[in-house]
Amino acid sequence: MKRVTLTFDNGPEPIVTATVLDCLLHHDVKTTFFVLGSKVILPTGRAIAERAAGEGHWIGNHTFSHTRPLGELDYETALGEFEQTEEALAWVKQPAGLFRPYGSGGVLGPKLLHPAIVERLLTRKYSCVLWNCVPGDWRDPDGWMARALVDCTSRDWSLVVLHDLPTGAMSHLDTFIRCLKDQGFILTQEYPPDCVPIVGGRIVLPLESYMS
Repeated sequence: MKRVTLTFDNGPEPIVTATVLDCLLHHDVKTTFFVLGSKVILPTGRAIAERAAGEGHWIGNHTFSHTRPLGELDYETALGEFEQTEEALAWVKQPAGLFRPYGSGGVLGPKLLHPAIVERLLTRKYSCVLWNCVPGDWRDPDGWMARALVDCTSRDWSLVVLHDLPTGAMSHLDTFIRCLKDQGFILTQEYPPDCVPIVGGRIVLPLESYMS
């Protein structure tokens, strides 16, 4: 049986994220929201992130500003991207800390991680969650779903990156989930092992290809 894990990046956006949460609640699907510190530090952003956590979704650190790959930053700037978001998420109570780096369009390359961040993930026993399916909903709000369905069919377990942003793409989320269920996919909150190179502060997959 093929599995799919849905994740949402770059929010929270109060209106869009609220509609995503409504849809997930309707379908009884649990996911992870990898949030930006610059958004969740705002009262409206925090409120919707707290709603997500209260409904059983996991909340992860997705950097503070989301402007440049971590590997392009100096030590202090890279660390600040992580730490500022950690401060904004100090209220989160969940079994494990989660981090997802900025992928610059979904690229899994040598500038993805920074040694300063890796050190923090290991020290604080965080998991680093990457991906294997990026259908590009932010640049093609109407065409992403067809690509995602084809991609999910190509492997046993897909970790899909979507974005709860005001692009109109999430208007197709209900249809996407219905199609997955109709085709027999199991939707799970857990992550495929090959997408999590750091688990609970332990390096379990090689990191060399993610750091220059």
